[in-house]
Amino acid sequence: MTRAINFNAGPAALPLPALERAQAELLDFAGSGMSVMEHSHRGKEYEAVHREAQALLRELLKVPESYDVLFLQGGATQEFAQVPLNFLPAGRTADYVITGAWGEKALSEAKACAALGGGAVRVSVSTGRGDGKEKQYTSAPADFAAAPGAAYVHVTSNETIHGVQLASQPGAEFPRCEAPLVADMSSDFLWRPFDVSRFAFIYAGAQKNIGPSGVTVAVAKKDFIAQGRKDLPKIFQYRTHAENDSLYNTPPTFGIYLVRNVLAWVKEQGGLAAMEKANREKARLVYGAVDASGGFYRCPVELQSRSAMNAVFRLRDEKLEEQFVAEAKKQRMVGLKGHRSVGGIRVSLYNAVTVENARVLSSFMAEFARRNG
Repeated sequence: MTRAINFNAGPAALPLPALERAQAELLDFAGSGMSVMEHSHRGKEYEAVHREAQALLRELLKVPESYDVLFLQGGATQEFAQVPLNFLPAGRTADYVITGAWGEKALSEAKACAALGGGAVRVSVSTGRGDGKEKQYTSAPADFAAAPGAAYVHVTSNETIHGVQLASQPGAEFPRCEAPLVADMSSDFLWRPFDVSRFAFIYAGAQKNIGPSGVTVAVAKKDFIAQGRKDLPKIFQYRTHAENDSLYNTPPTFGIYLVRNVLAWVKEQGGLAAMEKANREKARLVYGAVDASGGFYRCPVELQSRSAMNAVFRLRDEKLEEQFVAEAKKQRMVGLKGHRSVGGIRVSLYNAVTVENARVLSSFMAEFARRNG
């Protein structure tokens, strides 16, 4: 079998060694005569996987002891609502930094939750231009400030659809933001090292960069979780999942097992420093082909805000874009069609996409431009 070169935005590419490990262990996990999918989430076999996944994440990110590592369900979209339900009390304001479609969705859910709970939501920064479905996002803010006494500031570190990424990690170079930082890192979690202590709450759908769909990872400051509302149903309180080690209800055990496999692979590759080196090289190859094309390809995102995870660009007409996607697919490159809301081409360059994969695409881009320019 010749594996496809997978540029899908999510569910996305997984490292081949992580999949091969799952294949080898699928029918008989740890000599138990059963698949890991068949084991009780309360049993010692699965518990070992659960603990290892948590420990690997703590090691790779240097997570302080004052933080919990949680495995949740519902995806980042559920967190859009669960965060304000927990952390936006009556009479307080939460600030939102909007740099694309997912920030918009998080804002919409926060407004709905604020209306129920008596809080308020403010847009601290929006880089969008235009209205409605035609709104364009081409940059990330250089700085932002929260309203005095804000309960938290929510940011989307990388916008998968619009290809906009914060140039620095939130909190690292934004001195005017003193409120607790909450970050949706779904599409750039673990692409490089960052300082966890800058954040109060981080969440990420696993299906972009660290595992399959069905698992959401959260890294949260314990005292921030303790501030959450206590009048919610227990399943919606983050403290419930923290107090029960993400085992309050049956977790997505096979998904967490695969996250364990991916995190072990990241460690074997040299950790997050090695991931960053490879990811920057992949981005250089793809954007280099865009910029060297003499205008045949055009990236709408400002240079300093271009995403290292989701490179977006346009060709001069839609028919050429359709041809580009079709010809690439014949060469076993898949997932290149841009999101339906914005069109164009999107190349997702998550950790499991190799430098060689990006080099193959870059060569194809140069040849396609030569033939059709």
